[in-house]
Amino acid sequence: MAHQSDLIAQDIDAYLKAHEVKSLLRFLTCGSVDDGKSTLIGRLLYDSKMIFEDQLAALEADSKRVGTQGGEIDFALLVDGLAAEREQGITIDVAYRFFSTDKRKFIVADTPGHEQYTRNMVTGASTADAAVILIDARRGVLTQTRRHSYLVSLLGIRHVVLAINKMDLVDWSKERFDEILAEYRGFAEQIGIKDFTAIPMSALRGDNITEPSANSPWHQGPTLMSHLETIEVDDYLRADPFRMPVQWVNRPNLDFRGFSGFVASGSVAPGDRLKVLPSGRESTVARIVTQDGDLPRAVAGQSITITLADEIDVSRGDVLAHAEAAPAVADQFEATLVWMDDDAMLPGRPYLMKLGARAVGASVSEPKWKVNVNTMEHLAAKRLELNEIGVCNLSLDAPIAFDPYSENHDLGGFILVDRISNRTVGAGMLHFALRRSQNIHWQALSVDKAARASQKSQQARVVWFTGLSGAGKSTIADLVEKRLHANGRHTYLLDGDNVRHGLNKDLGFTDADRVENIRRVAEIARLMVDAGLIVLVSFISPFRAERRMARELVGESEFMEVFVDTPLAVAEERDVKGLYKKARAGELKNFTGIDSPYEPPENAEIRIDTTTMTPEEAAEFIAFRLDGGFDPGI
Repeated sequence: MAHQSDLIAQDIDAYLKAHEVKSLLRFLTCGSVDDGKSTLIGRLLYDSKMIFEDQLAALEADSKRVGTQGGEIDFALLVDGLAAEREQGITIDVAYRFFSTDKRKFIVADTPGHEQYTRNMVTGASTADAAVILIDARRGVLTQTRRHSYLVSLLGIRHVVLAINKMDLVDWSKERFDEILAEYRGFAEQIGIKDFTAIPMSALRGDNITEPSANSPWHQGPTLMSHLETIEVDDYLRADPFRMPVQWVNRPNLDFRGFSGFVASGSVAPGDRLKVLPSGRESTVARIVTQDGDLPRAVAGQSITITLADEIDVSRGDVLAHAEAAPAVADQFEATLVWMDDDAMLPGRPYLMKLGARAVGASVSEPKWKVNVNTMEHLAAKRLELNEIGVCNLSLDAPIAFDPYSENHDLGGFILVDRISNRTVGAGMLHFALRRSQNIHWQALSVDKAARASQKSQQARVVWFTGLSGAGKSTIADLVEKRLHANGRHTYLLDGDNVRHGLNKDLGFTDADRVENIRRVAEIARLMVDAGLIVLVSFISPFRAERRMARELVGESEFMEVFVDTPLAVAEERDVKGLYKKARAGELKNFTGIDSPYEPPENAEIRIDTTTMTPEEAAEFIAFRLDGGFDPGI
C-alpha cells in the first residue's frame, strides 16, 4: 500500500506514471544498540501509509506480546523480522524496506548496532546514498556511534544525518542537544565528515519525523522526511568521466554485437572515442541501444548496450571509458580492508577479488596497520580478525582498470571471496596503485621452459607431497628422487625441514607463518619448473587454499599432488622426531593434527595409504607414474 494520493482514485495511469519517474534514494540507519533505528524505520513506514490493515493488526498484537513499549505500538517490530531479533529486542541482520512519498521513492537499510554485526552494517552501507546516524539523547556519543560514523566516512557516503533521538526522555532539552552536537562535530571533523544535518526527534512519538514538532520550537532545521526528500543523488556522478564495466557481451545474432552494462559515471554519445581496459584498445561508439530504442546520449545510472565501430576484443569485466580520460590499470594496490569473516585474514593466502564484473586472484600483505575506531589510532597488526579494519597491500594475478574509491565507488570498491568455501570474507576500498606495479614489467627471454625441459628430455613438473608429520612424506620423496635420478631425470627435492634452515628460517608455525611458508616454496618450485626440472616438494602444507595456490601458480598440467595418507594415530605412534610427545605435553604449540588443523586433499592425483604400502612400493608407483607409465593393478 503506497502513500495516499488523490491520483489513485482520479487517474490510476497518471499515478503509476508519476510513481515510475520518481527519483530513488537509498539510505541506511546506523548507530549504537537501542538508539531507535528499527523504531525510526517503522515510524517512517507507518507515516507513509506503507502498512496494510492486517499488518497493522498483527503489529498491535505482537506489540502486546513481545513489544517493549508497555502495550503501545512497537514500531521496531515492523523491521525486526527474525525470531531472535524479536526475542532479544535487537537487530541482527540487515533489513531492507521500501516506501515512497509524493516526491520520492526510498529503500532503507536497517543495520545492526552490535559490534559483532559490524560486517552486516558494512553490507547495508555499501549501496547507500545517505546515512542516518542515530544517537540516544540520554547516552550521547558511544563507541558504536564512532565505529559506524567512521565506516560511513570510509565508505564515502556523502550525505549524513545526525538523528538525536529520544529527545522526549530528556525533556526536549536544547542544552543536551547542543552538547551532543558539539561532541559529535569534533569527532566528525577528525574522521573526515565535513558536513551533516542534525535533527532532534522522537522516533517513537513521531516528533520531527514527517512534521515539525511543537516540542522543539528552537529547532529551525528540516524534519527528517523533508530532508531525505531533497537530498540530491547521482548528479555528481554525471559530471565525472565516463565509466561502464561490461557485464555482458550481447550477441543475439550474427549481425549484432554489443556490450551491455550499467553506466557507473559520466555520459556517452555516438561518435565518442572509447578505450577498452585493461587491454587499451580503442574504438568509436556506433550506437547506444536500449529496450526502448537507441539513445542520443546515456548518463550515469542507466543500463545500456554500446556497439562499437570496430571489431575489437571486449569481454565481461572489461571497462569502457573515454579515451582521453581513462582510468589507470595496475595489479598491485594499497587498500583499506574491512574483514568480515570468522576466520582471520592471513597474509599471503590466495583469495578471489571481485571488482564490478571482474574477478581475479588476489593475496593480501601483512597489514600496515589496523585502526582503533575509538581513538583513530593506527595499531600494529599481523592479521585482521572479524570486524577489524586495516590498511594492506594487494597483489593480483592480472591487471585491472580502477579508480581510487574516493573518486569512483564502482571502480574502487571490491570484495574478497574465499576460494574454497565461496564465502565473502572482506570488503575494501582501493587507494592507489603501488609504484612498483608500474615500474616492473615482464622481460621477454629467448630460452623458455619448454626449451630447458627439452634439453633434459623430460617434462618439467612439481610433485607435491602432503600429509601429517610422521606420515612418511620425506622418506617417500627421497626414494622417488633416487629412482628418477637413476633413470637420468633432472630433479630437485624441497623438504620442509631443510627449507626452514635457510629460506624460511624467519617463520614460525602460526597459521599466518604456515601460509607464507608455502607461498615462498610454491614460488621457488615454479622457478625450478621454469628451469625444466622435476621438483619434489615435501611439506605438511596443511591448508587446501595454499596447495591450490601452488597448483594454480605452476599450472594444472605440471602439478601432481600426492597425499601421503597416514592416520593420526599411526603417525603419532611412529613419532620419529618426538614431536607428537612434545605437542601432547604442551611444549610444542600449533602442531598440525594436535592443536592446528590439517585439511586433507579432496582430489589428489595420487593417494598413498601407508598402512598397506611400504615406502619402497609407494616410491616405485609414483616414479612409474611420473615417467608416463600406468599400472592398473596398483
